[in-house]
Amino acid sequence: MLIDCHNHLGADLFFYLTGAYPYAQDLPALVTEGRRHGIGRWVVFPMVANLSFDVAVMRGGKLEAGGLEKVPYAFENERMLREIYELHPDFGRLTLPFAILDPEREPAAQAARLRELHREFPFYGLKIQATMIQADVGALLTTGRVFLELAAELDVPVLIHSSVAKDDVWSQATTILRVAESVPEVRFCLAHSCRFDRACLDRVAELPNTWFDCSAHRIHCEAAADNLPIVASGAERFPADYRDPAAVLAALAEAYPHKLMWGSDSPFQSYVAKHDGALLALRSTYEQEAACLHALSAERRVQAGWDNTRAFLRLKNEDLLTRG
Repeated sequence: MLIDCHNHLGADLFFYLTGAYPYAQDLPALVTEGRRHGIGRWVVFPMVANLSFDVAVMRGGKLEAGGLEKVPYAFENERMLREIYELHPDFGRLTLPFAILDPEREPAAQAARLRELHREFPFYGLKIQATMIQADVGALLTTGRVFLELAAELDVPVLIHSSVAKDDVWSQATTILRVAESVPEVRFCLAHSCRFDRACLDRVAELPNTWFDCSAHRIHCEAAADNLPIVASGAERFPADYRDPAAVLAALAEAYPHKLMWGSDSPFQSYVAKHDGALLALRSTYEQEAACLHALSAERRVQAGWDNTRAFLRLKNEDLLTRG
């Protein structure tokens, strides 16, 4: 059994309205494609844009409050959980749903709704993508601390989009590590291999309550090979041949055997959008992402695709990972 620890479900209106790709994924499509490539379980969470943002403003490429919903992700979390537990329970039983949250806006109302949802539909972790919604992940240390209290109360981990880009003031990996250091009783995963920042990866290795995932691995390797500013550069970058994504994953697995979790980031293993009038096209497939995992030695593959994710999840009922 192998676990994909990073997948999005639903529709992202911001990406759809602004012409970016991808913008949607449904549960049957994810499971059907993943099974074809040897994966048996999927951690899933909603897309990032949510209905608390004004839809008309989204079409102009901005996110502003004033949408159809007051509480961020109240609609999206329930919609995904109903898809898993009611619409497609045959596929849903193969997933481990996480609820997504905004660390800064309406924290008390979000936390209250999450507690209500958890009583009706079990979920097994929390997810944050603060960059796209321009919310400070550092708010978890102040007004958003209610989410850390919720994670501790439910004994669920938190998976957070991480960045090292200088213009990304919302999701810096160093900030996430400070949050993790402040609550050793809560487990954290820093997504996207900390953008290959060696110091951050080493700090993940040192902290007992942190892991990292390699989601969207191939396009991040492409970004590194092309020296794009979304990944660490120069001496700050984990040393590897980024022209060979399988070799990079193998090097990460050898350096951090108990910390690396494999995830595809489906459907965001590709990213195609206009930036400053030019098209940025970073393309991969689920098949190519899974091939990097399967290229690992048997020991490293089991660690990255099973052991480490199980340790991060720390499920009370591991039958969830074995039921057919």
